[in-house]
Amino acid sequence: MEAIEPAYGTTVLLLIAVGAVALLLFLIMKLKLHAFVSLVLVSALTAVVAGIPLADVPTALLDGFGGTIGAVALLVGFGVMLGRLLEVTGGAQVLADTLVGRFGEHRAPFALGVAALIFGFPIFFDAGLVVFLPIIITVARRFGGSVLYYALPAAGAFAAMHALVPPHPGPVAAGDALGGDIGMILLVGVPMAVVSWYVGAYLVSRVLGARIDVPVPSLLFGEMNGGTASRAGEGPGAASAAGSATARTATPPTFGTVLGLLLLPLVLISFNTVLTTLVTTGALAEGTGWVELLQLLGNTPIALLITLLVAIVVLGTRDRSLADTSAILDKALAPICSIILITGAGGMFGFVLRTSGIGEALTSSLSGVGLPLILQAFLIATALRVAQGSATVALTTTAGLIAAQVEQVGLGDFQIALLVMAIAAGATVLSHVNDSGFWLVSRFFEMDEKTTLKTWTVMETTLGSTVFVIASLLWLVT
Repeated sequence: MEAIEPAYGTTVLLLIAVGAVALLLFLIMKLKLHAFVSLVLVSALTAVVAGIPLADVPTALLDGFGGTIGAVALLVGFGVMLGRLLEVTGGAQVLADTLVGRFGEHRAPFALGVAALIFGFPIFFDAGLVVFLPIIITVARRFGGSVLYYALPAAGAFAAMHALVPPHPGPVAAGDALGGDIGMILLVGVPMAVVSWYVGAYLVSRVLGARIDVPVPSLLFGEMNGGTASRAGEGPGAASAAGSATARTATPPTFGTVLGLLLLPLVLISFNTVLTTLVTTGALAEGTGWVELLQLLGNTPIALLITLLVAIVVLGTRDRSLADTSAILDKALAPICSIILITGAGGMFGFVLRTSGIGEALTSSLSGVGLPLILQAFLIATALRVAQGSATVALTTTAGLIAAQVEQVGLGDFQIALLVMAIAAGATVLSHVNDSGFWLVSRFFEMDEKTTLKTWTVMETTLGSTVFVIASLLWLVT
């Protein structure tokens, strides 16, 4: 469903957006209404009040929900099953022990972040976070303290790479719209991502972890906390099968085996992201057979499915039967229903705000106010991010809005790259309840909405703000 012609002026639409977010927070945080129910209810009310035709309201809700859940459900499902196999077979512990042995206990959060920066080059934010989840939780369980010490550096690294570095779709699309050179954007984006991650995510995580204690989550890996949580609601047969399978794990897999499993989706997804970028820039012809085959293998759900199948063979059936392994995988899926539904409903809310024209009305009013181009780019992207939630949409839409001005000014490739960084910065800050990523982080690490706003939202804002400050300083000297 495409965006409709706005039914009201910018001021009224902004008031509707603010009221919708306030109502959502009131329902969830004050009345304690379930987040899934609250999101669907507020999405429907917002669609009606914002002027979406009543006959189109169900379509808007379903399109927003289906578009998000279609992307998230397969990633979370395959990723959690892979994570459970790594945890049950001792693979996550082997990787955590090796990581800590190489970098030391006090540098474990830093090591997790650096590893996530490397893995985040071709892997999208949500897929990377799912794959890294068992490692984050295993390291956090080993050393104790708030899980924020370990979760935020890794999640922040994936967020920085996703927003700033080609071949991720946001910076590629923005650079293409502005007529920039993708190679230059890559050269600028990589050091920018590293520096902004260190300042805006890693250092901030140390402060937030010291102030806010978030226990190690048990929702996905209940056996980590004694086993009883993971078997709640399970029949005795399933619990016995999973328990005996775990007990029969004589020796854990080697570090090389575990690393190979984690590298497999990295390599496969690289096929898709890199080749798609080359096709977009015209370096490869579209429709070539071998390109399409590698793109298929590198499609994120397909890559995770292949990795899971390899893990079942390499890890799952090594010390247990396929039936026991299937019991472990089945148990991994049960707790994530809430995560998938809430994340889908968060995408629904953002889609309704997008379709109603709230973001477009706001950004149109900002595009001609006479601000410096780099500040204008940041503010428009920020407005879009806050209004509708999606960082990729904020990136691509902002680039389209300022493309004519960029062409008139005649900027060089380096300046265009800085503009892309400024847009990405605005598209990163202030992640909140209309962002499906907000709900993914909230539910994965079992944080309530208030805690997620005080941690994830703060870190995303410091990350984006750091990027903008660096880009602005470089802009002044060019």
